[in-house]
Amino acid sequence: MDTEFDALLARVDQLDAAVRDSPGACLAWSIKDLMAHLDAWHELVLTWEQKGRAGGKPQMPAPGLSWAQLPELNDEIWQRTRHDSWPIVRERLVDSHDRVRAMVAGYTDEDLFTKRRFPWTGSTSVGSFAVSATTSHYDWAAKLIRKSAAAPAARPGRGDA
Repeated sequence: MDTEFDALLARVDQLDAAVRDSPGACLAWSIKDLMAHLDAWHELVLTWEQKGRAGGKPQMPAPGLSWAQLPELNDEIWQRTRHDSWPIVRERLVDSHDRVRAMVAGYTDEDLFTKRRFPWTGSTSVGSFAVSATTSHYDWAAKLIRKSAAAPAARPGRGDA
């Protein structure tokens, strides 16, 4: 988790601000927006785990939304964070990554990866949620960033979203 995160963050930190902040990394999203998206998903997983640990049943992926509505949730995240500056996004992302790491460290491997171990995880595991919000998501973002940063002139503009 940390190795992939550190490499991703280092890559984004090296980018020229114009490349990092221009739309087109993922439709209308900029690379900065991708990083804000990662932070938002860290926060979602942390919220689920906190509510579950307290004996509650978190509403996943978000209150009032089903898994089939991920595009709507992701668009809401983008709308909410798209005007945030890179320094603010970066600070939140590093903080939320650290808190996810601390959450994961609080579990044994058995607790992390045993499906149905905790009622709030349903048919999956805490570890599966953590991997989805961290390493899998980091890999997804890294691929988009490599592609976007390699050909900034070929990226679509805001109207292509």
